[in-house]
Formats: sequence, structure tokens, C-alpha cells
Amino acid sequence: MSWEREPLFTKAKLYFEKAYDEDKEEPYFGLWCAMGLELLARSSVSSVSPTLLAEPDREHQNLLHALGLGSAKSQRKSIATISVLSLCQNLITDFTDSNFKIASAIINRRNEEVHTGAAAFEEYPTQQWIAGFYKCCKILCEFQGESLNSLFGDDVQKEADLILAEVEESVIGKTKSLIAAHSKVFGGKEPEKKAELKETAQKSGDRLSYRGHHRVECPSCKCTATVFGEPYGKQNVESNEDEIIVRQSILPTKFHCIACELKLINYSSLKAAGIGNHYTRRNIYTPEEYYDMINPDDSDMITERYNELNPPEDWGWSNE
Repeated sequence: MSWEREPLFTKAKLYFEKAYDEDKEEPYFGLWCAMGLELLARSSVSSVSPTLLAEPDREHQNLLHALGLGSAKSQRKSIATISVLSLCQNLITDFTDSNFKIASAIINRRNEEVHTGAAAFEEYPTQQWIAGFYKCCKILCEFQGESLNSLFGDDVQKEADLILAEVEESVIGKTKSLIAAHSKVFGGKEPEKKAELKETAQKSGDRLSYRGHHRVECPSCKCTATVFGEPYGKQNVESNEDEIIVRQSILPTKFHCIACELKLINYSSLKAAGIGNHYTRRNIYTPEEYYDMINPDDSDMITERYNELNPPEDWGWSNE
């Protein structure tokens, strides 16, 4: 068993070649694409380290196999596909929750096709998933220094680029129309009402900024609004004498303006609206909070913590 990137990527290419030997309306096209997508995700994770693909075990035998030091007597076991996709979310900035759901849906159809009597891909037409499939492939390829061309070849790459361009154009068009509609409604309100809504939006933005949201200017009404997103990458921890600052990069995926009631969901829509910039969330802790320590002078906290660890029902007292 090989968890190295190159063999996984090569095998993904072979599966995709099998897929494109089939007619796209045939269920085997979807089945081969699903199997190739899983291997592509695994090769992306392996590009960081093959050890990430080893199923954790008490004796670390799988990890040793990933390092080329395993015993021939022990079997090797890989992590589950859902864990692979979760790792892609954690490791790859552009692999958003939306991409995770698309990849999961396609691969789950593979499981249904292989492990049940259902005709999974006959009930899941290609047009429903092909755009999301190409988007996932593009993200996973680029993360490991590859491209759609190196994965599929010229002809399929041109098709993928065309479909992705149409999807991008569709998102931009829908987003701009939505912004224009909300702008028109807000612009038709009385000046006093607009001023009131602007003030309320400002106060809301200030309040939400302390809850992990990020303030931006609404592209529709120009009032204060907020975006919220998914953390990615490692946390940066800075220790000072009296406080610990934790910084985490955030990929924005949700937008809401309470003034004009504009709502946008998913990164592509926020990007189309010009409010898709990544931002950093800062949390400040005391050393006691960060390390979950107890101040020796805080007797109430000591008692409370003791009771948490030793609940009264475990003390063995009896009223009988």
C-alpha cells in the first residue's frame, strides 16, 4: 500500500481516464469520477505528509508503514474518506464548506452504488454535480502543484474551464442583481428611516465584532454590515506577560446587513460582491483562561472545579 502523493495522483488520473471512456449520461461515468475524486483528495493530503493518511492506532503500526518502517506482519489501514475531506478543509484555504459538501455528496453516491442495490448515479444526473466536481478538482490539483491539464489533459481541461467560467459568471450576475434590488429598496426609504437604520446597523456591527464577526461596508446600502466565516490554517499564539493573543485566519462565507436586509451565503458570492477578503480573528486570554489554570487565591473557583471533578453523588454518602 502506498500513501505517497505521486502514486495516488497517477491512480486518480487513471480512474478519470476510465470515466471519460464512458458516455457522460451513463452511471459508470459518475462512479469512476467519484473514485478518482477520492484518490485526488488523498494525494492532496499526502502532499503535506503521507503520515496524515495513516489510521491512528495504539501501536503506531500504520504510522510506521507511512514512514516506510512498518512490519510486514501487520496490516496497513488508511483513514476514512470523510476524514480525508475534513483534512482538505483544514489544510487547503480554498476548499470551503461548500466544496466539502459537494465532494462528500459525489463520494457518498459511490458508496451507495457499490454497497447497495440502488442505481445511485442514475438518480444523480451529471448536470447536477459536474460543475462542483470540476471546482473541487481544480482546488485539489493546484494545492499540490498540479493543474486540470495535468490531471485530465487538454480536451477535458477546456470543458472544465468553460463550465467553471459559466458558473462564475452566473454567481456574479445573481449577486449583482441581488445587490441592486436591495439598494433600490433602501434608496426608496425616507431619509429619517435610512438614518435610523444606519445607526442601528453601526451599533449591531460594533456588537457582533466582539463575537467573531468582521465589519465591512455593505455593497448595497453602504451601511455597516458584517461577514462571518470558517477558520483555516494554524493558530498563531503570542504570549505577553499578562495576556495571550491567539490569531486565526478566517475565510468569509456569510454576509448580513440588517439595514437593507441583504444576505449572501458562500465565498463565491462574497467574492463577487467585493467583500470576500480573508481576515484575522483575534482572541485575548489571560494565562489562567488559556491554560485552564486556577488562581490559588480564588477559593470559590477551587471549590467549583473540585465539585466538577468529584461530583457529590460520587462521594459515597448515604442518608439511609
